[in-house]
Amino acid sequence: MRVPLSWVREYVDLPSTESPESVGERLVTAGLELESVHHLGADVSGTLVVGHVRSIEELTGFKKPIRWCQVEVGAAHGHPDTPGVRGIICGARNFVEGDLVVVALAGSVLPGGFEIASRETYGHISDGMICSERELGLGDDHDGIIVLPRGTAEVGDDAGPVLGLGDAVLEFSITPDMGFCLSMRGIARELAHLYDVPFRDPGLELVELPAPVAGVPHECVVDDLEGCDLFTLRTIVGFDPKAPSPYWMKRRLSMSGMRPVSLAVDITNYVMLETGQPLHAFDRAKLQGPIVVRRAGAGETLETLDHVERGLDSADLLITDDRGPIGLAGTMGGLQTEIDDDTSEIALEAAHFLAPAVAHMSRRHKLSSEAARRFERGVDHVLAPYASARAAALLLQHGGGSYVGMTAVEAAHEPVVVEMAVDLPARVAGIAIDRTTVVERLAAIGADVQDAGSGVLRVTPPTWRPDLTDPADLVEEVLRLGGYDSIPATLPSAPAGFGLTPAQRARRRVGRALAADGYVESLAYPFLGQADLDALRLPADDPRRSLLLLANPLSDEQPGMRTTLLPGLLATLRRNVGRGTTDVALFEAGSVVRLRDGQDARGVSDPPRPSVAGRPSDEDIAALEGLLPDQPLHVAVALAGAREPDGWWGTGAPATWADAVEAARLVARAVGVDLEVRHGSTPAPWHPGRCAELAVGGTVVGHAGEIAPKACETAGLPRRTAAMELDLGALIAAAGDVVAARPISTYPVAKEDVALVVAAEVPASSVQAALVSGAGPLLESVRLFDVYAGEQVGEGRKSLAYALRFRAPDRTLKVDEVAAARDAAVAAARDAVGAVLRG
Repeated sequence: MRVPLSWVREYVDLPSTESPESVGERLVTAGLELESVHHLGADVSGTLVVGHVRSIEELTGFKKPIRWCQVEVGAAHGHPDTPGVRGIICGARNFVEGDLVVVALAGSVLPGGFEIASRETYGHISDGMICSERELGLGDDHDGIIVLPRGTAEVGDDAGPVLGLGDAVLEFSITPDMGFCLSMRGIARELAHLYDVPFRDPGLELVELPAPVAGVPHECVVDDLEGCDLFTLRTIVGFDPKAPSPYWMKRRLSMSGMRPVSLAVDITNYVMLETGQPLHAFDRAKLQGPIVVRRAGAGETLETLDHVERGLDSADLLITDDRGPIGLAGTMGGLQTEIDDDTSEIALEAAHFLAPAVAHMSRRHKLSSEAARRFERGVDHVLAPYASARAAALLLQHGGGSYVGMTAVEAAHEPVVVEMAVDLPARVAGIAIDRTTVVERLAAIGADVQDAGSGVLRVTPPTWRPDLTDPADLVEEVLRLGGYDSIPATLPSAPAGFGLTPAQRARRRVGRALAADGYVESLAYPFLGQADLDALRLPADDPRRSLLLLANPLSDEQPGMRTTLLPGLLATLRRNVGRGTTDVALFEAGSVVRLRDGQDARGVSDPPRPSVAGRPSDEDIAALEGLLPDQPLHVAVALAGAREPDGWWGTGAPATWADAVEAARLVARAVGVDLEVRHGSTPAPWHPGRCAELAVGGTVVGHAGEIAPKACETAGLPRRTAAMELDLGALIAAAGDVVAARPISTYPVAKEDVALVVAAEVPASSVQAALVSGAGPLLESVRLFDVYAGEQVGEGRKSLAYALRFRAPDRTLKVDEVAAARDAAVAAARDAVGAVLRG
């Protein structure tokens, strides 16, 4: 939201000593987000005047059209040889003799350090420059020079005030709860509160219109009073479609970030920016029958002003006539009733639409408009007739014509009444706020405050604040008007003996271990769509396809909560590879969402809502938690390219699925559990021959391996991309709250290597588990360092070589102790899996 400060000053008398930056900072204390302050013309110096084009000579013989113009600039600025007139070379074609233009005289400096000087060009001395908006830093329009409407200013006048040079524009990011600030009216009211100065409300002054002429105003009907509780339609005939918009209006629209289009469109946009009430002008001659507000019917379509044919949903709120839909209510009009260059009869709509209806429709059609932004945040429900009267008066003033009258439909409206304990703001903020201050601040926003007795206030919010529906909303207003910066920051003290939970500490250990191993943490949005799972070629019956759907998703392509970390992590990998980072190792730890048996993908339509007045009961909490899906904590890695780079030290190594398996082992060691790596199930998207099943205590907790080639192709991933995903919560639960630390021995280690021949289908993890169980407490570590399959061990057999390390905590081991432990380990492997010591 761009706010020209000169416009706001028309409604509130700000101190002349306040700089634009100070005004912006004051609004920040009231909860607005100031993005920047723009000073128009800050880079322009010298003399800019209003000039009158007396004559134009078309020059020929050049590669582009060139004009030699004689421009009257006033007696004070003329050339000595031609008093009051300067000759200027110009290539623009959008002006004619008699037009008023903006002239930068010699010596002026324009944005970018461009200095204007008298110089010879195209056979003439050009003594100045006729300027465009972009050359003056006022906008991006460079299609032609600025042409001022006749009567805008006198020849020779300073062009700065006409153009708004020296004005300041405050740019805010308006949050959803501050929709009342999407207008000059709303910003001015906030400033009046902050500076304690009078406010002149441009919204609730009913402009006096001429007496209606003979004729019948266009009829309107509302079939859905819940979706539209107020609809007004004013009719104007004899309007001049060629009438230009006044320059001051076009400048204000441009400064506010809107492009001037035509008089009728500019006036509806101007009044919307001024009051906050969206309006829409129909070409009355194109309407057939009365205008009707209703919901969409089956199979209906509408081509909107952006030339998009839209299929309509039964929940869409429409503006229609006898032919069918002519507009999406509060969002965008239809093309067939658009105002054009021949429009002489206008039906001017101003209405109040239900905020959720507009918000859902805007998102459903991916159609964001200035009108929709305001309606979905809440518009003053009594403002429509006042704003339409203001717009009608401007149309008649600048476009001529006659006023026929107004038709309207209005539903009964019950004002919202909120009761609040008078000491609630003080209790929430933790500071002293007396009753008088609370009442004064609520009254300052326009609320009607009555004493309900027993320390309770009965508050009726003003019509322009439909967001105030709860005591907490009123508390926010009291604190906001006092300035959030006046509330002291008090850091709560942590009780002694508390801190991170064992699960939190384990999660941090995992993150540090992966980062130390070269992985970079990535945080993806926790949303998924079926297309994301299609790319990984998950079968239709895969439980990961059962998504919990969001009531209001940010994107229709990702309407559900993620059931796996892989799509988001692999999308990040793909994006990095696509931008030239070919060697990638990423990890993410976060929750996934899994529906429980019998849970609806769309959740519960009417969940219990405990009171916010106090702590919910244990039964309330249990009931709410019973509605939640399972949200296990997972960790995943993804790798592509080189795991070890090439260099002077030698050839590097590519990332393989073995690295993904090792990442799983690394996570398990950080948590403090023994991870079993084995052949087993191979769900999508893993490669069936290069995938390991990961288990703890016999329970499968994840998989690691290479992404299948077809999945890599459909997902746009590099070939041989490897990944791993583990149920980190299951690992943490298996480890328990206390991780046993192995005592550190100062005595030397005894090294023994054994090679065992087993059947090809025996998992290496099973052999290792047998060795550990047989070796006894002297075994410090065991590591698989070689696998061989070939003629020397026979068909259907393989050789597994393990490095065994023995150490005692209190002595140096003797040779016979080490030999006995080794033999016991081999014997245990023989009994468990049929292992034979390789000769």
